[in-house]
Amino acid sequence: MTVLLRIDASARLEGSITRDMTDRFIEGWRTSEPGAQVLSRDVGRQPPSIVSEASIRAGFTPADQRTPAMCDVLAESAILIDELRQADVLVLGVPLYNYGLPASLKAWVDQIVRPGETFSFDLERGDFPIESTLSGKSLVVLSSRGEFGFEPGGIRDGWNHMNPHLRTVATRLLGIAAKDVHEIASEYQEFDDERHHRSREQAFLDAAELGSRLAAARRTPCRDEEART
Repeated sequence: MTVLLRIDASARLEGSITRDMTDRFIEGWRTSEPGAQVLSRDVGRQPPSIVSEASIRAGFTPADQRTPAMCDVLAESAILIDELRQADVLVLGVPLYNYGLPASLKAWVDQIVRPGETFSFDLERGDFPIESTLSGKSLVVLSSRGEFGFEPGGIRDGWNHMNPHLRTVATRLLGIAAKDVHEIASEYQEFDDERHHRSREQAFLDAAELGSRLAAARRTPCRDEEART
């Protein structure tokens, strides 16, 4: 059974395009794997704590040397990392805010990326001492943008700092292969014109199709045989 970790980062509860896109993705997934488990974390409604001097000090202290106070300050991070470990697929519903990540999602990233938990640090590796201790996961980024033209050669090429950031976190810190990062975006939201309506509806269709396709790709001959018995 596949475990999907759904992360909603929109500050909007009503009329959130990314929440609707994530709904469509999961509905599409369940057309191919009805029994998939979904863990939900709504950082838009309940933002994680931002890292502090105390949490950084605790995180870099070996586990067997931490004080009770250090364990307390890392308790939230431990819960979020446990959810991450359980997940096969990370599904992020995330709007582009001011050309970057919502603060709530950045806080989540900073809570789940910890030495000894999701990555190791070894200077014997030379100039690239960081190596993820995770593997085999996929990342799906479902985003909405108020403007448009962020593609290579577009009129806002280079202004989208969210997707590159998430790809770097995924591939450098979470052990996710570049081929297992999938992105869909709805654009033109601030214009609220026909272009926006077309882009939004296409994003909904693409999200459902991607969910169904990725779920089907995960099915093994053994699972197919079980489904027939």
